[in-house]
Amino acid sequence: MRDQTVNSHGHHVTRVPRAEFKIYFALILMIAVPVQLVAWTGEAVIHAKKPRLDPLTRAWKDSTAITPMTFRG
Repeated sequence: MRDQTVNSHGHHVTRVPRAEFKIYFALILMIAVPVQLVAWTGEAVIHAKKPRLDPLTRAWKDSTAITPMTFRG
């Protein structure tokens, strides 16, 4: 069986404009901050200690993970 991945004219990825990506990222971040603030507070109360990551860092990580998923087709 021959390797068909070499010199293959596979799927060409189209890039999303940077401005559109940044707008979606900002919107998702604005939604994620209050959610993570509530989650962070709940975790701090339940475990009686300060969580390792602050709410803004947690929201940033969520936004970084979620935004590319919105552009996958």
